[in-house]
Amino acid sequence: MFKGIFGKTKPETNALTTLDKLNETLEMLEKKESVLLKKTAAEVEKAKEYAKGRNKKAAIQCLKRKKLYEQQIEQLGNFQLRVHDQMIMLEGAKATTETVDALRTGATAMKAMQKATSIDDVDKTMDEINEQTENMKQIQEALSTPIGAAADFDEDELEAELEELEGAELEEQLLQPATTAPAAPVQVPASSQPARPVPQKRTAEEDELAALQAEMAL
Repeated sequence: MFKGIFGKTKPETNALTTLDKLNETLEMLEKKESVLLKKTAAEVEKAKEYAKGRNKKAAIQCLKRKKLYEQQIEQLGNFQLRVHDQMIMLEGAKATTETVDALRTGATAMKAMQKATSIDDVDKTMDEINEQTENMKQIQEALSTPIGAAADFDEDELEAELEELEGAELEEQLLQPATTAPAAPVQVPASSQPARPVPQKRTAEEDELAALQAEMAL
């Protein structure tokens, strides 16, 4: 499709060479324009001098040359515009061509990769992986299967025995008496404590006996 629009694809070196040529042409046109601008200014100055000297004919000739220079300047401006337009179009075509080439290279690489890896190869590889996975699963199951005396144990019987042990342990816990708290110390009422003996009042005879003992001691 792009070949129909832009023609046959050119090498990148040709595009670069063309752009360089256009740049040189543009520089040449700009230099000529600069020279004509200087000549135009010079004719204006001459016309002023002739006008001051009352040389009307010479002044008009200077203005005519100025007009010619201005026409050439305008023409050079149009040339520069066309060169700019051509450069923009060429740069755009170059970018488009490089993009198409990159896409073409990517498509070629993708096609080569698809040839190297077909859908049949993918299916075959996945089947091999599944087969190896299944084989490994069978090997692991075989290794985990009990052998010898352990293979003769009845799993249901062992589970029933375990349930019986758990039930007996629960029953034993329920039958254990509850732990009693230590008895608090009994506070004895003050009225129940034995009273101290109250000294009895002495009789008159005991008083006399005590007085006699005192005299004898003197």
